[in-house]
Amino acid sequence: MTPILAFSLGALTILVLAMIRPRYMGFLAQKPEDYAGSGPQFDLRKHLNGPILCEGVVYGPMGRVTSRFVADMEAHWEGNTGTMTEEFRYDSGATQSRSWTFTLGNDGHIRAEAPDVIGTAEGVQKGSGVQLQYRIKLPKDSGGHVLETTDWMYLMENGAIINRSQFRKFGIPVAELVATMRPKEAM
Repeated sequence: MTPILAFSLGALTILVLAMIRPRYMGFLAQKPEDYAGSGPQFDLRKHLNGPILCEGVVYGPMGRVTSRFVADMEAHWEGNTGTMTEEFRYDSGATQSRSWTFTLGNDGHIRAEAPDVIGTAEGVQKGSGVQLQYRIKLPKDSGGHVLETTDWMYLMENGAIINRSQFRKFGIPVAELVATMRPKEAM
């Protein structure tokens, strides 16, 4: 084999591995079934209910923190239908509001809508985890891009929720969010 052919095959192998890695390893490889037997049991109606304080950071494509935020959230449920308002305050001084409407199926499947979500968010709660996938349109002052979003929320033993979200454009990660959420009365 010539050195050029060997280099080309090596580069091709690296490219193929880089493309299939997210599907089988890492953040996107998680499945709701991975958490089915774990506890405590995450129930959106119970754990995303009432006043909630959220604190988090947003990482840019190079892995550095690009923004910090604090959010006040308020969620209420009537049976399997819930609404949650979010009021974000960023370290830049910017603010953002969002209102979600959730529908929880008896089998743990979740459907959610918000004004900046394109179509309907789909997800599932199993064991201690909740996964939600959707397309979100960023505000114009943030570029107005449409990003594919995968949210994972993990319920902790003390009732706190750890949220990790990845945002992708054309399949390429462009941002990640990590946040904690906890009931305000527990503070």
